[in-house]
Amino acid sequence: MSKITAFLPCRKGSQRVPKKNIKPFGHFSFGLIEVKLKQLISANRIDEIILSTNDEEILSYAESLSSQKLKIHVRDNSLCTSETSTDDLVAHADSLVDEGHILWTHVTSPFVNQNVYDSLVISYLNALKTGHDSLMTANEIHGFIWDQDKPISYDRTKEKWPRTQTITPLYELNSAAFIASKEIYQIKKDRIGDQPYIHVLDKIVGFDIDWVEDFVIAESITQNKLAQL
Repeated sequence: MSKITAFLPCRKGSQRVPKKNIKPFGHFSFGLIEVKLKQLISANRIDEIILSTNDEEILSYAESLSSQKLKIHVRDNSLCTSETSTDDLVAHADSLVDEGHILWTHVTSPFVNQNVYDSLVISYLNALKTGHDSLMTANEIHGFIWDQDKPISYDRTKEKWPRTQTITPLYELNSAAFIASKEIYQIKKDRIGDQPYIHVLDKIVGFDIDWVEDFVIAESITQNKLAQL
């Protein structure tokens, strides 16, 4: 099997949740970065972890970990602003990984644990055998989804209010993980290819922390043992 490298971008500061990456989370004093690095280090199918950050506190914590899998990159501040595009980070990830496959993930998905990462890698490798060229995680939505003018998930000319379980599902990317080869990054300049496999995650497992209320909900999920970190 080709090398699997996890790419974990973590810039300093957060506009929505102050110090989101290192704010104490449950019993984890170093917060989400502690949760995520421990999960990635424990994942059997991840060979290397590249942590890219400009946060001195994250750097200090990461340097205290004794794992040969973990490689720390001090990211230039020019790639750590709120205006930095994901396209720029794709090129950045490409420059840091020499070979194999890149698993791009975030600390804001605390319930994607080591077992989930291992299953994602297996799912990705199986998808490559069936014509897909990459993988992305998503939440499956069965519901009445509208744009400004009309429904987009069902046809009201056929049935005004169908049973939600009969509606063809739509998929919301939750940014928990993207997996693609180094070649995709070089050729497509993207973290997915032309034929990505959509790996659906359980609603709780795929929970993403974006706002202050998300952080509170995630802590409640943890305290009530509704998901395993």
